[in-house]
Amino acid sequence: MEVKKKKLITELRDYVMISIAMVCYCIGWNVFLLPNNITTGGVPGVSSVIYWGFGIPVQTTYFVINAILLLIALKILGWRFCVKTIYAVLLLTTLTTFARSQSGSLHLLADQPFMASLIGAIFCGCGVGMGLAFNGSTGGTDIIAAIVHKYRDISLGRVIMMCDIVIISSSYLVFHNFEQVIYGYVVLIVTAYCVDQVVNIMHRSVQFFIISDKYKEIASRIAVFPHRGSTVIEAHGFYTGHEVKMLFVMAKRRESNTIFRIINEIDPKAFVTETNVIGVYGEGFDKFKVKMPKKHEHPIPAEKLAQL
Repeated sequence: MEVKKKKLITELRDYVMISIAMVCYCIGWNVFLLPNNITTGGVPGVSSVIYWGFGIPVQTTYFVINAILLLIALKILGWRFCVKTIYAVLLLTTLTTFARSQSGSLHLLADQPFMASLIGAIFCGCGVGMGLAFNGSTGGTDIIAAIVHKYRDISLGRVIMMCDIVIISSSYLVFHNFEQVIYGYVVLIVTAYCVDQVVNIMHRSVQFFIISDKYKEIASRIAVFPHRGSTVIEAHGFYTGHEVKMLFVMAKRRESNTIFRIINEIDPKAFVTETNVIGVYGEGFDKFKVKMPKKHEHPIPAEKLAQL
């Protein structure tokens, strides 16, 4: 029963954060970028170019293209990702429809396109990053990025950047103005940077070394919640000469306060170190992302490796 409750809370948290992410993206796209004729990337960028060229509402193009991409992604990414992405796409479509109907006279930073590019990109990048961090996305190139990131250890921002260069460059066909294209590249770079920063913060992990006489009780509490395993290491104090037990624990960054609270409740005199780690792979964390050899390829023999 407790496990189901935690799963429900996690799911509700994901949907709340995805909703906030879509509001953030909607502000960046509809308040700062579209009114200033600045192209963003992905499907919103395609929708913007089509809107400027043919007058088709951006929400219509955005919804149709994403519907096609989601059908393709269902098999690869699974229902869990796609259901939340469908929710995000429907929500952003609704928010964009409302924003376009209410923003007739709203034109912020009309004489400062560079500032509009920066602020719009920050809003859009944070929205995309939050959506991806909580198992959803705004669709489009985010779906492509999520597919690539699932199998390869490539930064999400870099994948999105590569996919969006052509989209932003195509805005020249509508405006015939290189200045607008340059502003689009500014949006692209800042968005990609914000995506990486937000996703990395959400997925950051930490490692703990805990020395305490009450190590069993501490390990037992950590195993219940935040549901992290502990490894007991035999250690020897050089100065004191005492044999001690040291716990090694890996956890998500957001779980560190919970672990500190557990340690403080059980043994306030415990010796604890906390260190940020670049990546953690295995059960409960990220999956390995390596390129597997093809059938005609063979791994390097052990004797060859010994000679390198």
